[in-house]
Amino acid sequence: MIKQNENLTDRLFRGLLASLLLLGGYYWFGGAVQIIFYVLGAVMLFTAATGFCALYAIFGIDTNKILSEPGKIMIWTLSILILVSLVAGSYASSFFTRKTFVEDFNTMNNNYKQTLFNTGQNKRPESIANYDKLVASFSAFQSKYKAYKPVVIRSDSQFDEDLEKISGQITSAKDGISNGDLPTLHKELEPIRTEFQDILKRNNFSMLGMALSDFHDAMEVSVEAGTAKDANAVIAAYPDVDAKLKIVEEMANDSEIQTIRANLETLTTSAKNNKLEDLPKQGADLKSSFIKVYLKRG
Repeated sequence: MIKQNENLTDRLFRGLLASLLLLGGYYWFGGAVQIIFYVLGAVMLFTAATGFCALYAIFGIDTNKILSEPGKIMIWTLSILILVSLVAGSYASSFFTRKTFVEDFNTMNNNYKQTLFNTGQNKRPESIANYDKLVASFSAFQSKYKAYKPVVIRSDSQFDEDLEKISGQITSAKDGISNGDLPTLHKELEPIRTEFQDILKRNNFSMLGMALSDFHDAMEVSVEAGTAKDANAVIAAYPDVDAKLKIVEEMANDSEIQTIRANLETLTTSAKNNKLEDLPKQGADLKSSFIKVYLKRG
């Protein structure tokens, strides 16, 4: 029979650490780092469950002593922390890894859309500039999500294959961007749009959710300007925020979306009228109305 050399407080600390390591490995890492987190988490979980630590045995350490009253309080505290870390950590990790993926995708996709637009308009310098951004952002996106698969795309067996195909299509456009016929190249790049949409649909991303996420980054500029009582910055940010909210409104314009619009216009009007003291609260109202929608439909 294994002789325990850990007291309850020690074991609960290990249980808390195990939950954090396993959550981190499951949600946030891939490849060798994920394996390391899983192994360390399993070791911590095993030692917490059995009350025996081999390293303690080697170095003659034994924390298995009668707990004082403060120790019992710590037990309850750590037990609650373990439960909270598992429940809240799972929810938060699922939410934020999904949100991070959407933001990375939107960065790359926006460069693609600008490249597509400018080739369609036969604008050579703009096409070259946006194509270079597309190559860099797509390469970063592909490299990141080849090594790391967040939960939201983990079951998509076609994901890597699709990215390889799109990578080939982007690479093959290099010579045409520099000196080829741009309208023809525009048609060759057009199928990538459908391939991106297929990836999103397979992994249950709504187009509204993508538009909301894109709107969020622009909105944050307005909210931060409002918090700082910077009327000029609020006004300067408005065209970009307005344009991205219009995309959302084209997909859905119910009362909740209309509330976002009303809060944006109220914030901007106050900035134009130099009502600086109103800006922080109105910026907070705008963000609150957005979060309400994003949590439900993002």
